[in-house]
Amino acid sequence: MKKSSKKYIWNFLLIIGFTVLVLWFTLKDDYQEMMNQISRVSWYWLMIILCWGLLYNCIIAWIYKTFGRKYKANYSNVEALENAFIGTFFSGVTPSATGGQFGQMYIMKKQGIKMSDGASLLWADFIVYQTTMMIYVSILFLLVFATVYEKNAFFLLVFCGYIVNICVICALWTMALFPRAFVKLSQWGVILLSKLHIVKNRERTLSAWTLQMEAFTTEIKRLKKDKRLIFKTVLINVLRLTTLYSLPFIICFAMGEPLHLTQLVTVIAMSSFVTMANTFIPIPGASGGTEWAFVAIFTQIIQPTLAKSVMIFWRFSTYHFVMMVGGLVFVFAKRKYDRKEVME
Repeated sequence: MKKSSKKYIWNFLLIIGFTVLVLWFTLKDDYQEMMNQISRVSWYWLMIILCWGLLYNCIIAWIYKTFGRKYKANYSNVEALENAFIGTFFSGVTPSATGGQFGQMYIMKKQGIKMSDGASLLWADFIVYQTTMMIYVSILFLLVFATVYEKNAFFLLVFCGYIVNICVICALWTMALFPRAFVKLSQWGVILLSKLHIVKNRERTLSAWTLQMEAFTTEIKRLKKDKRLIFKTVLINVLRLTTLYSLPFIICFAMGEPLHLTQLVTVIAMSSFVTMANTFIPIPGASGGTEWAFVAIFTQIIQPTLAKSVMIFWRFSTYHFVMMVGGLVFVFAKRKYDRKEVME
């Protein structure tokens, strides 16, 4: 437990360090102009921008509630919200968002969902979200990418991130269609890694991977039978992505630099390109790289100084603020369930 706490503290310091560094580079040349732009945002717009990140997580909670009712008939809104914010918190403080599922499995067990059912719920969410996101982003690529690619070589990185994500979703569906072949392939891979002394406990790793594959294939079979559930969660995920990607458009309006409504699709596309570029940033929260990618991408449609100002609001709303809320939710939820166990 102490080792885990030290790791999270180190990750927090890393996030803070990269954030401070990026802010310094962002502000050092355009400080006065950026302060003028930021100061034009009224208090009520500031509240809307902050709540936008919370709204995004509430939509995720809606998806968890939809899936959660399959495993716990009375799965409540509060439990779904806990799951969403805690997942966001642990994803944000771990490299490549690897800790989100750990935190969610922990809290779902406290909520009365079996570990196997919790794994199935997370697999279902991941499959539907990843598939929806790549179809969504692919449409945006077709609409916008060709017009911006020639303007900036940085978009080559975005395209590489897109290809990597396409490969991930193709691998997922290949796993679903040929699970036995993937189990055998993974066994060979684990054996090779154990011989190279990268994997220490070969049998334990093989067992864990086999269980994950079984949960994955089981969930695929369940999803195929429930087309109504798939359709509903796909629609909610489209809302989820549109909410997240449209925030820069709202911030520009709040800063008194409104974009034309015809540019909304371009803004949504640019935001999705930031997500693609983040594929190669293993730092917790993709700190540093995310801010840099946002400014590099959005300077194609707005002035560089404005892009930096928008980035500060966007990043705080979608990452730092929801991280703080997620941390508080985890603390209070843990106390609540620990107290409940003691009373029982």
